[in-house]
Amino acid sequence: MTTDLTTTKRGFHFSDIRKMFGSNGTSSLRQFGILGSLIVIILFFEVMTLLKNPAGATLTPGNLINVINQYSFILILAIGMVMVIIMGHIDLSVGSVAAFTGIIVAKSMADWNLPWPLAIVLGLGVGALVGAWQGFWVAYVGVPAFIVTLAGMLFFRGAQQFIGDAQTIPVPKGFQYIGTGYLPEVGLPLPFNVPTMILALLGVAWLVFWEIRTRRIQHKMGSDSAPVWVSTVKVVLLSVVVLAAGWMFATGRPGTSFPVPGIILLALVVIYSFVTRNTVFGRHIYAVGGNRQAARLSGVKDRWVDFFVMMNMSMMAALAGMIFVARSQASGPNDGTGWELDAIASVFIGGAAVAGGIGTVIGSIIGGLVMAFLNNGLALLGQGADVVSMIKGLVLLLAVGIDVWNKQQGRPSLIGFMMRRSNRKDDPEATPTFEPNRTYQAPPVDKTRAE
Repeated sequence: MTTDLTTTKRGFHFSDIRKMFGSNGTSSLRQFGILGSLIVIILFFEVMTLLKNPAGATLTPGNLINVINQYSFILILAIGMVMVIIMGHIDLSVGSVAAFTGIIVAKSMADWNLPWPLAIVLGLGVGALVGAWQGFWVAYVGVPAFIVTLAGMLFFRGAQQFIGDAQTIPVPKGFQYIGTGYLPEVGLPLPFNVPTMILALLGVAWLVFWEIRTRRIQHKMGSDSAPVWVSTVKVVLLSVVVLAAGWMFATGRPGTSFPVPGIILLALVVIYSFVTRNTVFGRHIYAVGGNRQAARLSGVKDRWVDFFVMMNMSMMAALAGMIFVARSQASGPNDGTGWELDAIASVFIGGAAVAGGIGTVIGSIIGGLVMAFLNNGLALLGQGADVVSMIKGLVLLLAVGIDVWNKQQGRPSLIGFMMRRSNRKDDPEATPTFEPNRTYQAPPVDKTRAE
């Protein structure tokens, strides 16, 4: 007696929860585990600050705005760094390149009277040239990226101090807007910033569109898609988070709203998420990072990919440096110090693999937010820089240690193990069982190949 599984009405199964996280169970579960850690960290610091202040301090509009303003440049670095780490490389020069670009841009406006829009273009051009220089040594000479970028860290740090003569160079007010600006008011008599709430509504619309698009693609390809209730719950939960965050940004103190650095960050997240997931170049990055020899035999130009990933990283560093200089209102000799460590930590905490081939832009952003709220929460509790540094080191070690241990054990995680066991129970075809009264027939032998 056969059973048509396609017509059997199926109730709730625990394995459906995994489909809420995405089709790639291992990678997506890791990301949502990190997202859960971020939520726990935020709630922990909110409770701790509530004990000191009845109004709390973590989930307030002013504090959220400060987090975005203070750590947007690190999150921008993490977007570029995740592509480098997926390739199996590491870039230690991003802090120095950011400072080097910042001093050149500041000097161009102060000494050469260059308009600030052209100064931004100049800064991106400097980042591209630096990245092309380092990418050449990595891709075409074959020097390991660790050595090339270590040399770059030393060289460009010295060049920044040489050009700036260890002085602080202010930047004009127009340029400061990319680091200190907010979405403008529209003059309506409403108790919130209208453009910020429009941005939140656009985010919700994008979530709905993306989920519908994903289900249509799965249906067209004949692949297994999540039940409708799973997609609905996922979109509703994420929409509530987006709208709540938008409301807090929109109802801050007068004159503030969602910061301009946050707008730049969101645009980069959307662009690079699309590039890494939906373009040939993005697939080549994962292919080379996963198995360079196999990718090369498949026709992937791995040197070309190496070159452009390194160049892109330096351009992202240049952009981060300009945003920091704009926020600080001046370029100083200590800009960029330790940024590379925060960016690398964000990527690894966000689920990237040490050996390469695994990692996502969204995961790296979540990892960067973990580091940001750790710094912010400990500062709100009055902890010093020494305690913050020790805790960040332990968090990074724990994140990478769990990744390495899971691979040594041959399983993704405890949650992944539970999901796999649940799948076997839910799907009779997933785990074939031996039936003693059934006649089993071996597959036919291809006589032409046997001969």
